[in-house]
Amino acid sequence: MNELLKKSAAEQSKALKNKEISAVELTNAAFERIEEVDGKLGAFNSLTKDIALETAKKVDEKIARGEELPLLAGVPLALKDNMNLKGSKTTASSKILENFVSPFNATISDKLLNNLVPIVGKANLDEFAMGSSNENSAFKKVHNPWDLNKVPGGSSGGSAASVAACEATLALGSDTGGSIRLPASFCGIVGMKPTYGRVSRYGLIAFASSLDQIGPFARTVEDAANLLEVISGHDPKDSTSLNLPVEHYAAHLNDDIKGMKVGVIKELMTDALSEDVQKAVQKAIEDYKKLGCEIVEISLPNLKHSIGIYYILATAECSSNLARFDGVKYGYRTPDAKNLLEMYTKTRAEGFGPEVKRRIMLGTYALSSGYYDAYYKKAQQMRALVTQDFIEAFKKADILISPTCPNTAFELGAKASDPLAMYLTDIATISANLAGIPGLSVPAGFDRDGMPIGLQILAPQLQESRLFNAAHKFERANDYYLKLAKI
Repeated sequence: MNELLKKSAAEQSKALKNKEISAVELTNAAFERIEEVDGKLGAFNSLTKDIALETAKKVDEKIARGEELPLLAGVPLALKDNMNLKGSKTTASSKILENFVSPFNATISDKLLNNLVPIVGKANLDEFAMGSSNENSAFKKVHNPWDLNKVPGGSSGGSAASVAACEATLALGSDTGGSIRLPASFCGIVGMKPTYGRVSRYGLIAFASSLDQIGPFARTVEDAANLLEVISGHDPKDSTSLNLPVEHYAAHLNDDIKGMKVGVIKELMTDALSEDVQKAVQKAIEDYKKLGCEIVEISLPNLKHSIGIYYILATAECSSNLARFDGVKYGYRTPDAKNLLEMYTKTRAEGFGPEVKRRIMLGTYALSSGYYDAYYKKAQQMRALVTQDFIEAFKKADILISPTCPNTAFELGAKASDPLAMYLTDIATISANLAGIPGLSVPAGFDRDGMPIGLQILAPQLQESRLFNAAHKFERANDYYLKLAKI
């Protein structure tokens, strides 16, 4: 492997500016690495070599003219395959969109291209971002680069695996209930979900519109902060986009955190945690004490209901959002329907996988007349209580910490036949989406089998700078981030 691919985005940017390597050489090195390992990994659904090399050439031309480079220019990035990139296949890892070529750019794609970030390919995911293991893709499973027999986490497993395996230096994922933070934890990298509305969702294939948020993957907190800066900002094409100035998040990474109140979430420190995860979180608590922080115990009494709330609200929204995939305007259409109704039903029966069908049926039931008040309305009321719990918690603490997941990456197929066991993997991450607050997973050690463990850090709405600051200080107090997967 080209040694430069092991470096952080900040180090690669420096090498480009110092003319130690050209952007075209760096991008080609990424494609060589993908060629070398992706047959075993399955992280990419398709590659966008022409688009990436065209962007890299523009970077080299800018360097040759002595012009200043935009943030992260020339650094290879993988785009989750539920985000539109003009001229590339955008499949959401579903048979129903298998041959769909995007006619437009998502807002984040425009921002990346304007910053001259080479997009090397579209990363595999759980179909329509529904899953916690990346075993639900219609095309192929993604394998964990630390152990190919284990899952990378989902739904953004391809994005996380590509960064952990040094196929791309950066990646974007989407997080509806932990779909960035969980794969980051399982793959030993940094994954971050911003405040809801911080990043435009225009051009993201919708799963659950009130919960979805696009965010960065990177191998360091600094790189994640810089990538969030590139993709943030108000977008008139997204009605939920916040009209706020974009912060320079990396500016606060080295602020002193002495005296910061770190809340440990009581409900997530139970016997359900694996012994190794428990030890890693205890060690993180000690690290924060050494950094001069005050540790306080925090209770989120309604957190125990978050899985139930999420699987009513998310499935209700998905049932509505996925109604557009009917074989009429775009995507797969069944070849042998006798009439319109049969065309709809056969197209959807043949085009959607089992997990997507399960969630559409759950959501349709929750929204049906006679059940709406009992399920959907009740879940919305409970969501308000979860949000209120966080408001109260942040009066007592500046940030909250917990394990990102009760366990480390499990074997492929281990939970495939038990949807409830799979859903419980997200117990620590879902509540942040319900409350719309920013959350991040940062490497916090390894279990006895050498698999990564993630520490989740949560902050109040719009406090991304505080989140990055606390995560960066913890990251630099340890050397976990320097260890790379052996693939």
